[in-house]
Amino acid sequence: MRRLLPQFYLLLVLSLSSWGAFAFEPIAYTVMGSKGEGVLRWLTSASSCPEVTWDSRASVRMLLRAGQQDVPLRGGQQTDQKSAKFELAVCEAVWPKGVQSARIEQTVTSAPKQKFQRILVIADTGCRMKASENAFQDCNDSHAWPFAKIVERALQHKPDLVVHIGDLHYRESPCPDGRVGCQQSPWGYGSDAWTADFFNPAKALLQSTPWLFVRGNHESCARAGQGWFRYLDASPFQNNRSCDLPMHDGVADFTPPFAIALNAHTQFLVFDSSATAGKSLSPDSAMFKTYQQQMVDVTRLAGEKTNNIFLSHHPLLAVAPSKTHAAATAGGNRALLSVLNALDAQTPWFQKISYLMHGHIHAFEAMSFKSQHPASFVLGNAGSAMEGVLPANLPADFEVAPRAVVEHFTTQPDYGFALLDVSDQPHSPWTLTEFDVQGRAVHTCTLLERKSTCVAQ
Repeated sequence: MRRLLPQFYLLLVLSLSSWGAFAFEPIAYTVMGSKGEGVLRWLTSASSCPEVTWDSRASVRMLLRAGQQDVPLRGGQQTDQKSAKFELAVCEAVWPKGVQSARIEQTVTSAPKQKFQRILVIADTGCRMKASENAFQDCNDSHAWPFAKIVERALQHKPDLVVHIGDLHYRESPCPDGRVGCQQSPWGYGSDAWTADFFNPAKALLQSTPWLFVRGNHESCARAGQGWFRYLDASPFQNNRSCDLPMHDGVADFTPPFAIALNAHTQFLVFDSSATAGKSLSPDSAMFKTYQQQMVDVTRLAGEKTNNIFLSHHPLLAVAPSKTHAAATAGGNRALLSVLNALDAQTPWFQKISYLMHGHIHAFEAMSFKSQHPASFVLGNAGSAMEGVLPANLPADFEVAPRAVVEHFTTQPDYGFALLDVSDQPHSPWTLTEFDVQGRAVHTCTLLERKSTCVAQ
């Protein structure tokens, strides 16, 4: 036994010292929780949680959500793979009602507002590094990967809330030798890649404004789901919803929908579409049955407010990009549409929804319909590499889904971000403004009674 002690202590010292290799300044940020509450989180390289002071009250210690951990390799879609090393722990505490601010160490952050009127909406922000598609974005170039610029410009508008509609993490493969634009970038699914792709560029906006996160396919269990559940998911952390073990993916990849109120009349309905397939689903499949029940749950939630904005990463009603401007193809997710088509025979699902907002397609799209479908917006142009082009105009009576006939269509194929200004009056118009990377307004859309009309600026 004595002979083993020196080796044991050597391994222990090496293990502990390895956590210190990742330099990181802590970040305080607020996630809107699945019960509508604000949850204050503290991302840190320390192994213990600090105290938080609410206003001038006595300090209380934050609870550890997920600690530092080196998770065994679970396999993935890319040729190069490694285990996810989470060198950052995250602590959390629910915002008490009535408090205005919180202090953690030297960081002070404000409580979420009671009403959200100006909302920043973005999606698909990470820097693409994907060997299976030989797709590598120049992450070291702020023009080629402008997410940090978008954060800087968006901050100037002082939003009440940030909504991220999925796909935050894109650095899945190592940068190829000789490619200067992404050299020395971290990759994989651990804390270092998450920090480079999201936490560092978004830091100022994270610490100033509460966030509502919607899960994208890049945050599915087969990809960056482990970091998603540790750092961003709205619900309390659970081992069977951590994505650490593939045996739990059937639970972890289908988190229940929930609602976040903006005011007395309006709410976001958050839907996890991360695991959805691109093809129609068989009614006998487990995925079909799960999504069908969750869509029924959405209609139940929708009955609580007059105005309902449905958020899912994968679009329901959209146009897909192509290699030429001439083509126009429907871009809605076939799996989710197959569920809704079956459900619509019993319950007119789309009539329960005021507006649709999505990511996944790397462009800005705004469309309104002659048919009784809610206006749809795609906002996936906030940093990740653009994919193909969209037509400036659509053919007459173009259908993006069965019976969904487009009346107005607007697109902005370059990088940008959107601001949604919501009235707290139940039947007043809203405004959605699309900005470019420089912060210039490109399109202004008026939203009223489930329709949208956009004009160029």
